[in-house]
Amino acid sequence: MFSGIVEETAQVVALQKERENLHITLACSFVGELKIDQSVAHNGVCLTVVRKTADTYTVTAIKETLERSNLGLLEIGSKVNIERSMQMNGRLDGHIVQGHVDETAVCRNVEEAEGSYLYTFEYPLDKEMAQRGYFTVDKGSVTVNGVSLTVCNPTENTFQVAIIPYTYEHTNFHQIAVGTVVNIEFDILGKYIARLAAL
Repeated sequence: MFSGIVEETAQVVALQKERENLHITLACSFVGELKIDQSVAHNGVCLTVVRKTADTYTVTAIKETLERSNLGLLEIGSKVNIERSMQMNGRLDGHIVQGHVDETAVCRNVEEAEGSYLYTFEYPLDKEMAQRGYFTVDKGSVTVNGVSLTVCNPTENTFQVAIIPYTYEHTNFHQIAVGTVVNIEFDILGKYIARLAAL
């Protein structure tokens, strides 16, 4: 379980394909605190630490994860938003994030808004998925590349988010441009409500 408050960006230092799996090796400031079998969110995707050295750690993304997320697009040098799992004795500063990315979206527009940045994202229009809670609502929560955000101006298959300068500088949002593919996780509460309504 995560909060969507990114701790830092880790840099991809190695990628190794093994059959349908992708082993991703990254470097970050808190490698020394990580343990084997620990969960860490990578662009919002919960992955398990499987190996580590003094300077790096490795996680493995399986085929289903690669098909649903942007992790298969990573290259050496890519910056990845990372967050360790939430501690239950602290404040929930973002929202409840499972680390189970639902699908990807594409950035359609970025505009500067007098001190902040307004991003527009588009995801595939699927009425059946929307009936199951895979949609956004105005002032609701959404996770983009692991960042907990508030939705503005949603349509059937687009939404906007406003990014403050701190988030822009301390996550990989400063690398997102028109055409960039991002991971999105819709609000788990909306999915449960939609499921209950369908019973």
